[in-house]
Amino acid sequence: MTGMDTQEHQIDLGHLMAFDPLHHFPSPPTSREELVKECLQKGTVLVQLIADALFNLPSTEDIDGPLVKLPPPMTRLPREKHLPKPKPPTKWELFAKAKGIKNRKKDKIVYDEQTGTWKRRHGYDRVNDDKDIPIIEAKMTDEPGEDPFAKRQAEKKKRVEKHEKNRLQNLKQAAKVGALPSHIQLAATALPITGTQAAPKKASKNELQDIASMAAAATASGGKFDKKLVGEKPEKHKGKYRKFLPVVEGTGIGSQEKQQTEKVLNRLISKNSHEILNVDKAINMYNVKKEKKRKNQRGKDSSTSSKLKPKKQLQKKSLKKGGSSKKGKSK
Repeated sequence: MTGMDTQEHQIDLGHLMAFDPLHHFPSPPTSREELVKECLQKGTVLVQLIADALFNLPSTEDIDGPLVKLPPPMTRLPREKHLPKPKPPTKWELFAKAKGIKNRKKDKIVYDEQTGTWKRRHGYDRVNDDKDIPIIEAKMTDEPGEDPFAKRQAEKKKRVEKHEKNRLQNLKQAAKVGALPSHIQLAATALPITGTQAAPKKASKNELQDIASMAAAATASGGKFDKKLVGEKPEKHKGKYRKFLPVVEGTGIGSQEKQQTEKVLNRLISKNSHEILNVDKAINMYNVKKEKKRKNQRGKDSSTSSKLKPKKQLQKKSLKKGGSSKKGKSK
């Protein structure tokens, strides 16, 4: 069973996909929220249909639960990238095919007769390594006075260069067909040997001068103590030169230190003036202090008046008593 058709929906279990080809809105949605709500409702129905179809398939029990083998997909989905093209055969593959040579799988570990141990065929500490050979037997064809160890290193270098050249030639043939892998396509098109139709862009004279000046200024001294080439122009200084004030203050430029300091302070004060002095806060504080001072003054006045009142009454009473006594004496 590869697919299931219901009355209104089609289910493709190979892709775990379900869709309704006859779906239509009874009325166009008036807002985005209504459209999202309708889509969620329809999606919930389709997901439930997929779950029901999965539980109807034959399953096997496992520790994690029942396992189901999905049928092959029925719907052909579009592909984002084009199908990879087959790589053209290399020169060695063509030669091996013509001669009937078949690749044999070699062991990675080989017995080394010189050391009597098993070693790797390639890589570090490999078998028959030139570094493990202390003595090289001379041949009749060797030239007198020639270093056999240096000769071996030169031959190895030539072999490496030959292999690299063959590798680039293979990349060139693959790039012509368009069968390069995506991860090396970009790197291969930048090589001059890849066979691209567009010729490599030549750098102009100004670009070369700019690159040379950048390389000259890449040292710690900025190219000040580097040797200049023949015909090389001095480096163009881009931007402003930084000026420093003298150590000892004097007339002329030496008197600018004070002005420069005042300028910086004025700039800071003007920038943060709202933080240094808050006018509203200062007025409120002044009003509060003034009100407190007025209240304190009123309290003092009331206290002094209350203290003086009883004394006046006592004086009056004493005066009255004194007057009556005088009258009695006079009588």
